[in-house]
Amino acid sequence: MNEIPQELHIASSLDPAMPVFAAGVVVALAIVFFAWLSRRNYLALPELKPELTAGLPTHRVVIPARNEEASIARCVSSFQGSPCLVVDDQSTDRTAALAEAAGAAVRPAGPLPAGWLGKPHACWAGSRDGDSEFLVFADADTWYDPGFLSSLLAYAQRRQLHAATVFPRQEFEHWYERLLLPYGLGLYFTGVSAANVNNPRHPEALANGQCLLFRRSAYKFIGGHASVANSVIEDVALARLLKRHRMNIAVLRCESMAHVRMYRSFADLWRGFQKNSFRFLRVNPRTGILVIASSIVMTSWLPMLAALLWQEHWFPAAVLALIPAVAWRPWYRSWLQALGAPIAIYIFQAIALSGMCAAIFGLTTRWKGRRV
Repeated sequence: MNEIPQELHIASSLDPAMPVFAAGVVVALAIVFFAWLSRRNYLALPELKPELTAGLPTHRVVIPARNEEASIARCVSSFQGSPCLVVDDQSTDRTAALAEAAGAAVRPAGPLPAGWLGKPHACWAGSRDGDSEFLVFADADTWYDPGFLSSLLAYAQRRQLHAATVFPRQEFEHWYERLLLPYGLGLYFTGVSAANVNNPRHPEALANGQCLLFRRSAYKFIGGHASVANSVIEDVALARLLKRHRMNIAVLRCESMAHVRMYRSFADLWRGFQKNSFRFLRVNPRTGILVIASSIVMTSWLPMLAALLWQEHWFPAAVLALIPAVAWRPWYRSWLQALGAPIAIYIFQAIALSGMCAAIFGLTTRWKGRRV
């Protein structure tokens, strides 16, 4: 009787389901890694904390606003005691009246010139008057606690910054905000190096147009918003110009004194991320690669879970089922909200794909009544 070769004995002893189990372990570890990386990158940003100040440098707050009657008064009231100008970008609601009633000066942005987008044009219109040492650009959907602006100005003065930008605390009211925004912000930060964006000698640039501070001389030197007139991501474009000239820009986080509520409907949320996602990835290639890699890992979760269930790896499947919620829990504000992370993964994948198609084929989307 012929003997069976030893290699066949070994092959027959191997569990054919082992490769699936091993792949499941790899996917779980990769999900945990990218979630940890994003949180580490975010927390590595310097935190703006309250500071006592004896006096403030001259400054002016500019708030570009288009149909912001729901939020403009709260934003303006955040800057009591500071010169505040609201630039009304052809609003069709009560934005201008409510801003004036809250204490701001109001001026119209005027007709939109060819080659300009609305926000850069409104910011540029608001920056041209006055001679203050600092300019602060704040979105109408942000608001700030007492002491924020003085702390930011003191921070910039003490460190001799040319510019600073702040990531406020995200505030939520509806289910889609609680479900999607924590994951979206976390995914964004998988590709951000806090050390690089705060190093004037490194080309990686980042800024958040929700809150931008400039030393007026630096703003004029780089051409201000006129130099990024047709950019959808004008904040990052401005940061790149600052970096090109080796100017000092600080990218900060502030969850104690600064707040933002970005989107008031699911449709606005979809369009907002769609118009920015793929365009941003093209500006920062390193960031883009890491965000894409993270997205691929996250979207492999469901196929991997299905494969483990097919092979009847019940316990590993149960563990993998909970991995997204556990890994992304630091970005969410409760375990209950974190359980929605798997849903957020696939909704954001759909948003990213639609944004990529729009960028590749030159498609536009409507944003605040305009095509961008």
